[in-house]
Amino acid sequence: MNSIIELPGNSWTEAVASEVQDRAIESLEEGKVLYFPHLAFELLPGEDAFLQPKWSTGDAKNISFERETGQIWGVSGSDAEKTALSRMLRRYADSTREFLQNLLPTYASTLLQARTSFRPIEISGRASSYRKDDTRLHVDSFPSRPTGGKRILRVFCNINPEGKPRCWRIGEGFREYAQRFAGRVPQPIPGFRFVLSLVGATKGYRSLYDHYMLGLHDQGKLDMDYQRQSPQEAFAFPPGSTWMCFTDQALHAVDSGQHLLEQTFHLPRASLRHPERSPLTVLEDIVGRPLCASIR
Repeated sequence: MNSIIELPGNSWTEAVASEVQDRAIESLEEGKVLYFPHLAFELLPGEDAFLQPKWSTGDAKNISFERETGQIWGVSGSDAEKTALSRMLRRYADSTREFLQNLLPTYASTLLQARTSFRPIEISGRASSYRKDDTRLHVDSFPSRPTGGKRILRVFCNINPEGKPRCWRIGEGFREYAQRFAGRVPQPIPGFRFVLSLVGATKGYRSLYDHYMLGLHDQGKLDMDYQRQSPQEAFAFPPGSTWMCFTDQALHAVDSGQHLLEQTFHLPRASLRHPERSPLTVLEDIVGRPLCASIR
């Protein structure tokens, strides 16, 4: 399937050659996963103490950090320990942003930085509902955080201290996946998405696009025959490596791995080199109507 595109790079701050920039953008917008085998995130002295499951409250699979506000949640520990972990996550957030500005310069002016997360818990064997089970192939869509058609670009880095890889599977193309499951997505209940926004259950209005993307996410995870039999390619990302993809487009699942850093960015469709490849455009073509119109 050739879903993994290996690219050079071992620095978060150095300039990137134009031919690498071009290949990165083309590959990302095709739904590929960019892989940087030698791009490691170095921990500062003492930060290896955070590589233990005990720092998670257990209420969520991630420890989350918001760079703009400095808020951290899902974490146990004293105020001093939370501050130290926040500094580590802020440094990762800053590193990924600088790296993307060098790698994807045409995105830089409209790239919106969202949450940073740390995942200290082994994913294999973790109990969860089917919706939260990331060991099943899926595209990303967040129930409480609608994107309104913006892309979801995520940068991952394996910082496991014991040599354990982060084991992924990558599935078929987005158009094939959407054509398979879009017809199973129930029609939205009139007024329901507005009520979700009104009561604060969603951070903003859930557009029709978000409704369909959430439906694709759920329907794909529910179909266990599809999970077992659909085309998929396995890849193990070793410690000290970084990878990224548009996770709203690249169908993916995580079989195992522990101690992962992740940074989410959002990007408007208009900023893409090939907006016709975006999930919004593909879904509008399949459904036959605009999916990000104003509330009605």
